[in-house]
Amino acid sequence: MSAPFNLDETDRLLSTTRAVRRRLDLEKPVERAVILDCIRLSQQAPTASNTQKWCWMVVTDSEKRRAVGEIYARGKPFIEDARSQIDTGDAQTHRVYDSAEWLLDHMGEAPALVIPCVEGRIPEGAPHGMAAAIYGSIYPAMWSFQLALRSRGLGSTLTTISLFFEKEVAELLGIPETVMQVALLPVGYTKGTDFKIAARPPAEEITHFNQWGE
Repeated sequence: MSAPFNLDETDRLLSTTRAVRRRLDLEKPVERAVILDCIRLSQQAPTASNTQKWCWMVVTDSEKRRAVGEIYARGKPFIEDARSQIDTGDAQTHRVYDSAEWLLDHMGEAPALVIPCVEGRIPEGAPHGMAAAIYGSIYPAMWSFQLALRSRGLGSTLTTISLFFEKEVAELLGIPETVMQVALLPVGYTKGTDFKIAARPPAEEITHFNQWGE
């Protein structure tokens, strides 16, 4: 039986949607309609108990982008600490941190900053299952949003450093205390679309069937 989608194109989209930082075009504006189209597609993602408590904060105003970027840049110690723990021979991961450090200085220049949010907050001491359900209700939508961007020639990367300064970002943008920010995604058209498959371990090495270790 034939597949319901073009597998070559579907697999190319899924396997080459990379975390884009340095290759974001910081000069080319991103149209509001394009962002809304991608959010509209993301709304088809599954959610826990069909609650759909997601909401999106999109920042395109230049001054507010700059201010968010300044808040984000305060996370430099987190990047430096994480980088210090990487094996010196892991060239691929060091390249990732090179671009992550670059983004610290340029976050506020991205044409659009997109903050996925969830209405309501995780109660202090909440069980793991509750936290998983809440995050699991927005992360699939975020990935769908990123796939939709990629299919239109745009890129993004999921960052969480701003969450350490969530209150400051909320005050800057008027986000209510009852709304929980989940990530910060810089969005822009990409310089070229020739993204490649990343090096990953074979699926057979990380998959267990029926019994751990088998």
